[in-house]
Amino acid sequence: MNQPAQIRHALSTKRQDDFAQWYQEVISEAEMAEESGVRGCMVIKPWGYGIWERIQRRMDDRIKAAGVQNCYFPLFIPLSYFAKEADHVEGFAKEMAVVTHHRLIAGENGGLVPDPTAKLEEPLIVRPTSETVIGAAMARWVQSWRDLPLMTNQWANVVRWEMRTRMFLRTSEFLWQEGHTAHADRDDAMEETLRALEMYRDFAETELAMPVVAGEKPENERFPGAVATYSIEAMMQDGKALQAGTSHYLGTGFAQAAGIQYQDKEGAQQYAHTTSWGTSTRMIGGLIMTHGDDDGLRVPPIVAPHQIVVLPMLRDNAEDEALLAYCAELTKSLTGLSAFGEPVRVLLDKRPGKATQKRWAWVKKGVPLVLEIGGRDAANGQVSVLRRDRLWNEAAKANFQALSKDEFVSRAVADLEAVQTALFAEAKDRRDAQIAQVDSFDALAAFFSEDKRYPGWAEVVWSRPTGAELESVVQRLKALKLTIRNTPLGGEPVSGVCVFTGAPAVERIYVARSY
Repeated sequence: MNQPAQIRHALSTKRQDDFAQWYQEVISEAEMAEESGVRGCMVIKPWGYGIWERIQRRMDDRIKAAGVQNCYFPLFIPLSYFAKEADHVEGFAKEMAVVTHHRLIAGENGGLVPDPTAKLEEPLIVRPTSETVIGAAMARWVQSWRDLPLMTNQWANVVRWEMRTRMFLRTSEFLWQEGHTAHADRDDAMEETLRALEMYRDFAETELAMPVVAGEKPENERFPGAVATYSIEAMMQDGKALQAGTSHYLGTGFAQAAGIQYQDKEGAQQYAHTTSWGTSTRMIGGLIMTHGDDDGLRVPPIVAPHQIVVLPMLRDNAEDEALLAYCAELTKSLTGLSAFGEPVRVLLDKRPGKATQKRWAWVKKGVPLVLEIGGRDAANGQVSVLRRDRLWNEAAKANFQALSKDEFVSRAVADLEAVQTALFAEAKDRRDAQIAQVDSFDALAAFFSEDKRYPGWAEVVWSRPTGAELESVVQRLKALKLTIRNTPLGGEPVSGVCVFTGAPAVERIYVARSY
């Protein structure tokens, strides 16, 4: 009896065997990033940074379309700025990197040491977030109701000194955008808070093909100093939740600390209502863990640095010139097309080397469409097409579809759109299949029992406890290594009793293990 052929995969670690190791291997083999020599900081390599540039460009268009203007604020923030907002500084105090000196000198035993005479009069904090320094600027810029709303955003790096780091997910330095706005009243500020949240939800689902749940975080998960915090939560393939973006209504607390006041239409002085919202390179980690497979990364076409790679099978002979001319003509035809409102991004890979090795490299990087073209293909006007969203088959030839060149050019845009749609549908189906409704704490504990390697999320109803009662719930969940993710917006009315307190339930929440 013949045994089925063993499927060959590009990675040595399978997701099912060791998801954490698989994740690190994808980053390495897809040439996304590498260690920098500074703990918790990474070098983002061209393919990883190319994805970030695509995210940045597409997100920036959305931000500006909402009337928000880009600015830049200092990397260094005086300690006194944080001291004005006690709740805020307490939330970040353990993660702050502090600059105390401005010069080095040679030490007595060799090497360089801080110059004792160059101690700063006031320590500077390396930016963990910019509410305080932007608040100081807003206090200068806002004088009248005519100056509102004031809507700013910056693309920057921030530093939060993490103890346990993982590339793209939790690093001491990361890249992000942070929006900061000031408004005349609560209603206008809340509208902006929820607009930003919806922007993140739609971006994650439309552009990253990553299904998310948009909702409000519980009291204990609020941004330090915020009145309300909202998030988008995505399920990774190991069933854990990833917070992929947040939006905060800050009330007037930050405005009072920073002195952001305006004269209203009646001539009275009022404090502005402020918001902040942000997302980061963590989205790339979410993309990897949502779409990657045992052959590496799979990048949704909208954010892929190269959407199509043309791979000539060069043989270092007289036929190469004709093959390259054929591939160049094909590349020119493809770059004249438009997909997702932009020119199609095509790369002709003319590097020396074996075609199979180059093919595997692009498979691991997750290029949506790879075209492998040999001399015979060129002579016959054909291409062999590999669609990266499809599972790798046992027979290598089954991974490629032979088409005439003209037929492929005519359908290339539709194929890219199909890859984008298929990746989202696959991720959504997987997520929905891993969400279970449970009606008691015992059932919740059983759902996340140790024998379930990738259990997913639990959906429960609760009474929205606060204060000490909420802290008791948090501790019970902590014992199971669980957290409350959010309360989904627009949820249906609930009935029954809270699985934690036994009181009448008022809303539905998601509970999960998380990154």
